[in-house]
Amino acid sequence: MITIALSKGRIFEETLPLLAAAGIVPEENPEHSRKLIIATSRADVRVVIVRASDVPTYVQYGAADLGIAGKDVLLEHGGAGLYQPLDLKIAKCRMCVAAPAGFDYASAVRRGARLTVATKYLTTAREHFAAKGVHVDLIKLYGSMELAPLAGLADAIVDLVSSGGTLKANNLVEVEEIMPISSRLIVNQASLKMKRGLITPLIDAFERAIP
Repeated sequence: MITIALSKGRIFEETLPLLAAAGIVPEENPEHSRKLIIATSRADVRVVIVRASDVPTYVQYGAADLGIAGKDVLLEHGGAGLYQPLDLKIAKCRMCVAAPAGFDYASAVRRGARLTVATKYLTTAREHFAAKGVHVDLIKLYGSMELAPLAGLADAIVDLVSSGGTLKANNLVEVEEIMPISSRLIVNQASLKMKRGLITPLIDAFERAIP
């Protein structure tokens, strides 16, 4: 049995064509089902539905053989014990610094001002600002990141941006792009050794189906 860890939402939807290329069709849509373990059209493959941030942990400890996770999640997790054979080029967005439209971010950075930055991506933000020599105080939030500057909690935020519509609606502007983000296929290293005959064809099928 091969277990694939996926999260609901955009990653799940954009993974469906990749799974189909490997002859795998989930029997239920997690958006409409309460089941957390979903059978597929292949008797030897099942899908488990977990939080996006938990996908690397399930794969790292062998509760899942494979998973699909965003680069943002993998950077925060650290990637320990994970083989990352493919950038699947799905769920694309970018990690950015954003600030209120009236805030002169570039000038504050040049002056060496100490900035307060809200984010759930502490590791990525810390490494980014350290590399630039910018002094920051990081505040961890789990959601509604755009509210932090509006409420006076932070000078800026580090978050994922896709269309930029949410930033614009909250009078924020993108002031710096940190990196492009997409989703990766991750594999438990022990599973790859023990179940190579099952896993390798899946990796090959995913690779051929990358958009």
